Amino acid sequence: MPMKRDGLEASGAASVPPGRVVIVTDAWHPQTNGVVNTLSRLVRYLESQATEVLVVTSDGHRTIPMPLYDEIRLVCDPWKAIRRIQEFKPDAVHIATEGPLGICARLFLARNRRRFTSSFHTRFPEYIRVRLPVPLALGYRAERWFHSRAVNTMVGTVSLIRELQRRRVGRNLVHWPRGVDDELFHPDKKRDSVFDCPRPVWLYVGRVAVEKNLESFLGLNLPGTKVVVGDGPAREALQRRFSGVVWRGWRYGDDLASHFASADCFVFPSRTETFGNVILEALASGLPVASVPAPGPIDLIWDGRNGALGDDLRDACLRAVKCSRWAARSTALRYTWRSSHEVFRSHLVPV
Repeated sequence: MPMKRDGLEASGAASVPPGRVVIVTDAWHPQTNGVVNTLSRLVRYLESQATEVLVVTSDGHRTIPMPLYDEIRLVCDPWKAIRRIQEFKPDAVHIATEGPLGICARLFLARNRRRFTSSFHTRFPEYIRVRLPVPLALGYRAERWFHSRAVNTMVGTVSLIRELQRRRVGRNLVHWPRGVDDELFHPDKKRDSVFDCPRPVWLYVGRVAVEKNLESFLGLNLPGTKVVVGDGPAREALQRRFSGVVWRGWRYGDDLASHFASADCFVFPSRTETFGNVILEALASGLPVASVPAPGPIDLIWDGRNGALGDDLRDACLRAVKCSRWAARSTALRYTWRSSHEVFRSHLVPV
């Protein structure tokens, strides 16, 4: 499905008909994040369309905890996955992540002159820089190498495509927006019993990690109550520092949907996102969003209508909470999982 948007043109390479597709990903269950959610839904959709899918993950491999992030495990023997890919005899291969499995698959495919696609889900250069003294330029040099042999590299937002073009990452960048389950995340899921605390309720949902910039939200002088749904390596330290915050841990399904719909404003302080699935879930729930201006949020938030953007996050919160819940919901309805999945499928290329 060739497409143009703001001067960005996708590749005209032939799409792959329903057949056999390999997706290589270092991010998979039991991890809880936007990448896993996106890929899980994608696999279910492809299989429903008569496509046989092999998901190459850490299952069956020796793994070790990722340094400074124990929840993520890294594969020690990624080369063992190559035999599985060869035996599957795929029509197309997509490499979703830049971890050991993704790097090993990229090396094998490039060495054997096999075509493949990739996607840019995570700002690893920024994630590494906030933990270790690694220059950002070095991280993006690695990203340029990783994506340089992919026929198409799929990216969640147009603003991020422009940034990656400036950094010379990827040969052909394709706009691959995400979707939202607008039946699960719905204003009707609002329940007065969810939050027994002073209003307004300022909600954050996601991983609790240093790159999410949560301190800039939790330290704000705001009326009402701040609520965090999620968990991660930074939770223990932040919970000690910000004792007035309500910590709910991970929530799922209708319980999560009720948390979204029952809050007054969703706050998204991260500057390292590539899309922000939780923003769509908040908007679909009729919840206006306050965010810093970063790729992802700036593609989804219309300042003054469904939320507010600003480097002054407190000001953005106070403006966003007054925005229309109907406008928030109507924005999310433009993003369906089916259209997202079809964009992905149409940009696969024959091996």
